[in-house]
Amino acid sequence: MAINYPLELTIGWLYPSLMSTYGDRGNLICLQKRSEWRGINIKVMPIEQQTAASKLHNVDLWIGGGAQDRQQEIVMRDLQGKKAEILGESLEAGTPGVFTCGAPQLLGHYYEPAPGQRIKGLGLFDFVSSHGSVNAPRCTGNIVFQLTASRLVQDLDAMPGNNQVAIGFENHGGRTYLGKVEPLGRVVKGYGNNGEDGTEGAFYRNAIATYAHGPLLPKNPFLSDWLIQTALIQKYQTIVTLKPLDDTLVTEARKAMFKRLGLTHLLEEPLNC
Repeated sequence: MAINYPLELTIGWLYPSLMSTYGDRGNLICLQKRSEWRGINIKVMPIEQQTAASKLHNVDLWIGGGAQDRQQEIVMRDLQGKKAEILGESLEAGTPGVFTCGAPQLLGHYYEPAPGQRIKGLGLFDFVSSHGSVNAPRCTGNIVFQLTASRLVQDLDAMPGNNQVAIGFENHGGRTYLGKVEPLGRVVKGYGNNGEDGTEGAFYRNAIATYAHGPLLPKNPFLSDWLIQTALIQKYQTIVTLKPLDDTLVTEARKAMFKRLGLTHLLEEPLNC
């Protein structure tokens, strides 16, 4: 397929007025800047309650962030019908996305904010989420996880840099339990999906779901580049290779954080999965 230059991407930003509780707008900024620094034009499409469902057909890359339970319930009620159908078809077709904190709970079968309450999700990811008991502590703190989703790891191996370990910050009361969907990674430090089985997040088609924010992409720019590259490949149906950027500052910041957490060895060699 012939490419029309300059390259362009439309980012569909899910409910920014309701789901921007934990600073996850930083993920959007990271995608914008790392695209623009390479001469890729970015259009941001905020998707709100009043947004016509037909506009969702134009999205090349999805992004969703965190929310409180009340706002999340509002979003789940709105993201039904035609909007849900288009989002589901887009993700099934391979359109990439990054869904952090509360956003993944929209994509599972259901979310239970309290015992006896259940908010139906879209069922795009094979997992369920619940808040657990009243006395269950929140899962809060720095999180480090080894990426294990097989195709994502394979793609990242073909990109420059040491990019097998992700770092973020988690702050969630909900616990997520995976069905047949592949985990995004394996927890090295932190709670992950539920604090029990060692899994973190989920990976389906080209969509990343994770409790890690902080925000996720500025701390792990290789994930941002993978999303951008994958979105371009899906849109233009041809091989696309991103030109390298000077990531000296973020590399030093990652080294400092791993040193603080006593995990500097993870920057030198990957864990055995």
